[in-house]
Amino acid sequence: MSGRVTAVSSNGEYSFTKPNRDSVRLLTGLGVEGDVHAGVTVKHRSRVAQDPTQPNLRQVHLIHEELFAEVGEEGFKVVPGELGETITTRGIDLLGLPVGTLLRIGDSAVLEVTGLRNPCLQIDVFQDGLLKQVLGRDEAGNIVRKAGIMSVVKEGGVVRPGDAIEMELPSGPHRPLDRV
Repeated sequence: MSGRVTAVSSNGEYSFTKPNRDSVRLLTGLGVEGDVHAGVTVKHRSRVAQDPTQPNLRQVHLIHEELFAEVGEEGFKVVPGELGETITTRGIDLLGLPVGTLLRIGDSAVLEVTGLRNPCLQIDVFQDGLLKQVLGRDEAGNIVRKAGIMSVVKEGGVVRPGDAIEMELPSGPHRPLDRV
């Protein structure tokens, strides 16, 4: 399975949304150059409050652009960067990937998928009712998180809109994504 980058976003200040950029530079083991969430240890405020020495498994946040069309059918207007993602994709079932999947992007960047983004109440502050669209339950009552996936940078490089994304699944057995 392969896909494309449709947008890249970053922000050097804490903010729910991230402005789109012409490119972002991924730094091995750190995240996005100049982004507030870059670092070896956790940077998300809720995680820092729990334990600031935890490894940063949320260096790069990816969302599938198809989600924007899905929530659009329910009356919400969302564009790349507005949900705080770094990389917006098209053509890959991000939520269906197993932990440890490698995403090769552009000429040299490689991300390792670590888990699902756990949507927070800030999504409803952004657009009232949107949280219910990206966090729900399936028929069996299991929580379903649709607000993208998190990853770490295994190999750095520049990522731009239009870059190809190639997937490399880990050797089995595959572990399904869980929140990180």
